[in-house]
Amino acid sequence: MRKAVCSGSFDPVTLGHVDIITRASTMFDEVTVCVFSNVRKQPLFSVEQRMTLLREALSGLPNVKVASFSGLLTDFMAEYGANVIVRGIRSVRDLEYEQNEADLIRHLAPDIDTIFLLTRPEYAYVSSSAIRELVHFHGSVHGLVPAGVERAVDELREKERK
Repeated sequence: MRKAVCSGSFDPVTLGHVDIITRASTMFDEVTVCVFSNVRKQPLFSVEQRMTLLREALSGLPNVKVASFSGLLTDFMAEYGANVIVRGIRSVRDLEYEQNEADLIRHLAPDIDTIFLLTRPEYAYVSSSAIRELVHFHGSVHGLVPAGVERAVDELREKERK
């Protein structure tokens, strides 16, 4: 069985993430989306909320699972029994960063490969960081995130008003 992992903070999940995961699901028998807590970022949603939002956004993909992990990705990969990481690339800057990460992972676990999928042009400018900034400044996230994330953002804004 060909297993792959798509890892990230997914805070929040964007339509670009959904596209990459959907495409990966056609290449592998099983794909696990692994939600990590990024200690360098102030989260918009908890890990549990992100997992719920991902499950909703990916519900039409029967070979995709959502999990969380707080250790090294290589440890998760070993537990899960996967040896391929799928990463989306929007730009040369992403490629440089992801190549360094892939090299480090290969150093830690030589049997793990990373494949890069180019982001579709319509999502090349979409990032979770940009979405968090839009949320902070009350900008519209419509057309950038799945419907469930848009509803969750509306709920956050409603709580702020109270």
